[in-house]
Amino acid sequence: MTRLFAFLLTAFMALPLNAAELGDDGLHKTSWMRDTFKDLTEDLEEANAEGKRLLIIVEQRGCIYCAKMHTEIFPDPEIEQLLTDAFFVIQLNLHGDIEVTDFDGEVLSEKDMIRRWGVLFTPTMLFLPEDVGDTSTAAEAAVATMPGAFGRGTTLDLLTWVAEKRYALDSEEDFQRYHARRIQERNNGSTD
Repeated sequence: MTRLFAFLLTAFMALPLNAAELGDDGLHKTSWMRDTFKDLTEDLEEANAEGKRLLIIVEQRGCIYCAKMHTEIFPDPEIEQLLTDAFFVIQLNLHGDIEVTDFDGEVLSEKDMIRRWGVLFTPTMLFLPEDVGDTSTAAEAAVATMPGAFGRGTTLDLLTWVAEKRYALDSEEDFQRYHARRIQERNNGSTD
């Protein structure tokens, strides 16, 4: 009994404090995700009213890369703070049936909308500008798309790059150059 208790205590202590819970749909749920009606125009308006950037995260049940992001990357205090402070995050299910209204007015299930956007990997993060207009899709309007799981440094740099609107600067420093510079500036010089 003592061994079992010690094992369970050790396993519990190894869990990140901010670990996301799994919802009924099998997707990770966090405090910084918003539960909306999935009308992207309304979500963008609400994000803008809060001074935040709209971020769509596409995930699926059983995705090991989604789990990696939710257990290793998103709970990082600096990343979690940036997600909380600078982003209005909505989650879509790659195989879901909830209706989503795109910026151009098209209404489809999550799975059909995601197929329309050409998203193939989970997790995929789509970062939207403050002004999209009503004639484009979320995929067309995105200022950046992050397909797949990345390490801490890459994720932090992309969140920062979007939050600071660096994509709009009249500069030669695209995201890859910005990321390379940030790698050099980090104390340990690590890529992640």
